[in-house]
Amino acid sequence: MKPWLSVVGIGSDGVSGLSAAARTLVEAAEVLVGGERHLAMVAADHPAERLAWRSPFHDSLDDLNAQAGRRVVVLATGDPLHYGVATMLARRMPQAIAAIIPAPGAFSLAAARMRWPLSETDCVSVHNRAVENVYMHFHPGARLLILTRGGETPAQIAAALCQRGYGPSRMAILENMGGPDEARRDGTAEGWDASPVAKLNTVAVDCVAGPDALVFSRLAGLPDESYENDGQLTKREVRAATLAALAPLPGRLLWDVGAGCGSIAIEWMRAGGRAIAVESHRGRAAMIARNAAALGVPDLDTVIGKAPAALDGLETPDAIFIGGGIRTDGMFDACWDGLRPGGRLVANTVTADSEALVASLRERHGGILTRIAISHAAPAGGQAGWQPKRPVTQWSVVK
Repeated sequence: MKPWLSVVGIGSDGVSGLSAAARTLVEAAEVLVGGERHLAMVAADHPAERLAWRSPFHDSLDDLNAQAGRRVVVLATGDPLHYGVATMLARRMPQAIAAIIPAPGAFSLAAARMRWPLSETDCVSVHNRAVENVYMHFHPGARLLILTRGGETPAQIAAALCQRGYGPSRMAILENMGGPDEARRDGTAEGWDASPVAKLNTVAVDCVAGPDALVFSRLAGLPDESYENDGQLTKREVRAATLAALAPLPGRLLWDVGAGCGSIAIEWMRAGGRAIAVESHRGRAAMIARNAAALGVPDLDTVIGKAPAALDGLETPDAIFIGGGIRTDGMFDACWDGLRPGGRLVANTVTADSEALVASLRERHGGILTRIAISHAAPAGGQAGWQPKRPVTQWSVVK
């Protein structure tokens, strides 16, 4: 079957703002699909059948597939491939797509209003995501453009900036960009009055750090005090070495098995990856969720259960970290069997028995054994001396 689905980006100026090609697709459509706001932009006497998005969204995909072979046009906001519906459609049903015609999106319009180069600006969406996703982008001098999910979001962003020490940050709320009722309001996070904001808005933030601002690098090895923990924490220096051995890449999936407080999974996600934290202790699982939200990766998926049984049915990972329990019956075999070819497995051990096991596994599977010994300066008899930490033996292997 020939491609039958087109996606047309549309701005607040409606059909009148479309290019000639986009307007022709809309005029010739047999089926128009979109949100109620988008469908209302098309003249009421247009003969096309209209389908509004449903919840859950999967039902809407069924509706779309039922129209195969007809001239279907999906109406989307702005650039539909930038946090838009075309991104999902291109993944789920690429063979059906005949054309994607973007309009200027919210990021482009906002950058133009602010006079900010897009290449030097972080573009973030919390439209269908938790506001905590913006936390990771707060740092001195950062410029952020944030797609929101409604009129309440700007006040939430202002509160988050203040909570993390960025109260002096300058904010601009850009409402209904491109439409006849476009408006803008400016202020600072600490002075934000939480007055009503139009539902369709984009937030621009020029981050200014106060004296007590939380400043976290995106690189591995956050300070240990960044994490709520009960002692089950991979310490900073070992964590940095562990992430280096795991070699995170954007979009790749990690299993963090025996996740403790979630530090490895969290820093993997801060590097752009996806992660599943597996933890049998319910209190620690709740701790993982709190840490993930506080450090800007609230989408971390936590599975509460005891490995290896809890690994059954999980999405195939690109990397696995075993932070403890490698001597549990079936643990290594389940992890090794679950890992995709070319994937990396890293296991840290601190006991002699576990060290002997990874040494024997290295004989069978290869890889690198590394002894990590860290000492910190500490008072000793009125002077400074070295206080050694328990050594960690790390095994890293590519399947």
